[in-house]
Amino acid sequence: MSDSRTVRIGVSAARELEIQVEDPIVVSKDYESALKNQASVLWITDSRGHRFGVSVASIAFIELEEPEERGVGFRSE
Repeated sequence: MSDSRTVRIGVSAARELEIQVEDPIVVSKDYESALKNQASVLWITDSRGHRFGVSVASIAFIELEEPEERGVGFRSE
């Protein structure tokens, strides 16, 4: 099974979309490209192959989540 990460997109309607993706940097670059080329829709493919179209004009922010490091065994603090 692949290691997926979350991309959360805030839209102007005060809601967020949370999409599990393989590489959040690709989403970031696609968004920058959409802005530069004045595209109206940002297309994102999640880790299961589903495609989502988001209106570029409605995006308020994009948060890229870092992967969690999972340890093995007991953790002492």
